[in-house]
Amino acid sequence: MSLRCILRVALFGVACGLVANSNAALVYDESSTGDLSNNGLSPTFVSLSAGANEIRGSTGKGTTTIADRDYFTVSVPVGLQFSSLVVLPGTSVSGESSFIGLQSGSQLSVSPTTSDATGLLGWRHYSSVDLNKDILPSIGVPANGSAGFTPPLPAGNYAFWVQDTGSDSPTYNFNLVLSQVPEPASLNIALVGLVVVAAAVGLRRSYQA
Repeated sequence: MSLRCILRVALFGVACGLVANSNAALVYDESSTGDLSNNGLSPTFVSLSAGANEIRGSTGKGTTTIADRDYFTVSVPVGLQFSSLVVLPGTSVSGESSFIGLQSGSQLSVSPTTSDATGLLGWRHYSSVDLNKDILPSIGVPANGSAGFTPPLPAGNYAFWVQDTGSDSPTYNFNLVLSQVPEPASLNIALVGLVVVAAAVGLRRSYQA
């Protein structure tokens, strides 16, 4: 393969990565897809891909006396990382705040009635002041026994728990963003060198012409 072909392939790959990260997709909407699981040991699987992944749902007690807890699990593929969780417009809360918890693995095994967050990677009370904000870093702050983490989270399985104990049915609209794992610095240097060599070859040919 010629140097020019190699350069074109490399640039095409970079362009594809940028396009993938710029496309937003509604991956789950309770109003049309169906109610998310109310059982942490059997959460609903939601498929994610590179870029923005929008999940819409509702929680709370509504007209009943039982809280509607939503549990779902996602899988971050190898080569990608879970880089942000943005609270989108359309999110509402019945009182001062709603709750979101995150656990590593494909199940949410922590009891919903406990005040101890041991077993969770992290959690947060979110509210209307969080609209258009990335709350993943604050979810990662250790509290009440949660393990804590620093984003981005690596490839693997993660389970989510969303709830509101208010008397109505507040909605939530989250954007889970998966980004490409950065290439090693050595590879970046090699790509830069490839571009320089290609430019030099092109310049030499123009002089020869």
